[in-house]
Formats: sequence, C-alpha cells, structure tokens
Amino acid sequence: MPSSYTSRLKLERQVSGENSGTWGNLVNYVFNRLDASVKGYQAVAVGGNANVTLTSNNSTSNTDDDTTDDQVHNAVLEFTGTLTGNIHVFTDAVETKYTVFNNTSGNFTLDFAPTGGTGVEIKQGTRTLVYTDGTTMYNALANIGDVNVTSLISSGNVTVTGETTITGNVIPGTNDTFDLGSQSAVWQNLYTGDLHLSNEAKEQGNIVDGTKGNWTLQEGNNDIFIINNKSGEKFKIKLDKVGDS
Repeated sequence: MPSSYTSRLKLERQVSGENSGTWGNLVNYVFNRLDASVKGYQAVAVGGNANVTLTSNNSTSNTDDDTTDDQVHNAVLEFTGTLTGNIHVFTDAVETKYTVFNNTSGNFTLDFAPTGGTGVEIKQGTRTLVYTDGTTMYNALANIGDVNVTSLISSGNVTVTGETTITGNVIPGTNDTFDLGSQSAVWQNLYTGDLHLSNEAKEQGNIVDGTKGNWTLQEGNNDIFIINNKSGEKFKIKLDKVGDS
C-alpha cells in the first residue's frame, strides 16, 4: 500500500516498512511543510485581469528548508502587481486560515476564495485575517463583537452598528474639511454643552459681509449668551416667550 497524504497540509503518511533508505528525507519534507504553514511568508504576483489559482503540492515537493513552500501552504500571503480587472485568487478547498495583505494597485477588486467556493473581498492596501471551512472564505475581523481600543486610525470608511461609547476626543484628521452628517443623512438630535463656532480656517469669510469670526454660545438660567472670542465682548440673545409654558 503506497503512502497517502493528509487533506489539508498534504503531509505524506508513510506506510510501515515503505521507503527504505529515503523515509528520513520524506519526514524532513513534512517538517518543512509544517514550518512554512506555521511561519511561512509568500509574495504572489497576481497583476492583470485573470483569476489566479495558488500552487499546491504534496509535501514531497518541499525539499529545501531554506526556501518557502508552495503558495498555498504559507501562513502569510501578500498579493502584488497592478490589477487591470476584478479578479479571484483561489486556494485549496479545505479548512485553513491566513494572514493576507492585498498590496496590489489598480482600481479593481480582489476576492480570495477556496476553489469552487465563495470568497471575501480583500480591499487594496489592507491586511486582514481570513479563514475558510473549505466552501466559504470569511474575514475573521468582520463582526467580531465588542471592541475596546485605545487609538483608532482609519484611512477608509468605518461602519459601526449599535451604540458607540468614546472616552476621549474625536478629532478630524484635517482642520475645517470634513462634515458630521450630510444634507441627505442628518443627525436626529445633537446634545452638547457649550457650542463653539469658528470660520477662521476658511479662505473666505461668511456670505453676508465676508468677515470671519470666532464665537461661543453658553447657556444661562434665563438667557443664552454669545461670546466674541476675538474681541472678548459678551452678548445675550433676545428671547420672546411663546405661550404660557
């Protein structure tokens, strides 16, 4: 009965009494495969518009401990090249996991999938953890539940579903550039303490007299006060009572 191979890592299982004089090398090849699967890194050129199927060999092909294994059996995969169309990159249709870096360029998508299965998009310029059950590839960092972070920096969109509690300041990356909400997606209510208003960072002033200002609104017991932070002058807003309440 000849040797057989495991389904996931394709490690050679030798039959007792077989491979006399060569079994030691075959065992070493298995160690090489295990080494690559746990710690290995492989850069894979995927440029163009054609789908790519990663190379996958039995452990007997991994004969050099000084080089990486085939493409499939590495812990970390980096996809490189310039995409000219949307592509899929296929790995073996078995249970496995990877750290993946989409280091491609070109305004096209890259889906990573088990052969014949459903993939997950790896956005350009991002690194992520993925795993597959042999049929579907999953992004392990998606839908991970509650997350506590001490610092969050994003160069893309961040979508949050549910209540978000922040201890600390929320500061835009560029002064007087980004909006909170939009004309078609407004916040229902805004709860705030003092309100600080300034257009001094703009190239032009307001559309009425063209000047720039820096003001603070503060609440009093019976009045709302407004302070000119440039001159130090203080005013109160005239309020007309409506109704008896």
